[in-house]
Amino acid sequence: MKRYPVRAVLDTNVLVSALLFAGGRLGWLRPCWQSGQLVPVLAEPTARELLRVLAYRKFRLNPQDRERLLEDLLPWSESWSGPIPASRHRVRDPHDQVFLDLALAAATPVLVSGDADLLALQNTVKPLLILSPGDFQTWLGKSA
Repeated sequence: MKRYPVRAVLDTNVLVSALLFAGGRLGWLRPCWQSGQLVPVLAEPTARELLRVLAYRKFRLNPQDRERLLEDLLPWSESWSGPIPASRHRVRDPHDQVFLDLALAAATPVLVSGDADLLALQNTVKPLLILSPGDFQTWLGKSA
């Protein structure tokens, strides 16, 4: 039985999908954090990356749109302000390393990503679970 709330690091693509596409395959995440079952853990470098991606021209979001999206996330998130030491576990794509390092530094039980470079480390970074969004949904016991 899971103890709620579950603290988890969600990579940028997972957060963007949950925020931008409420009716999409990751739309279930937003009500999950807003109901207190999930606490997304962010740190300055991961929040900065989220802001950078939300500003992509392809999303056509003006500053007010981006602010509204952040208002749907930040009040339910935990801001990790402690150190984020480099892990001995290396991610193939160095841009993804911060998510693994944050999950380990903040001692979250789960890192959620659809990125192959992070998922390649599944079952190698104990006790951290590195799960795809679908596997995370199953692990939480949520129906699709």
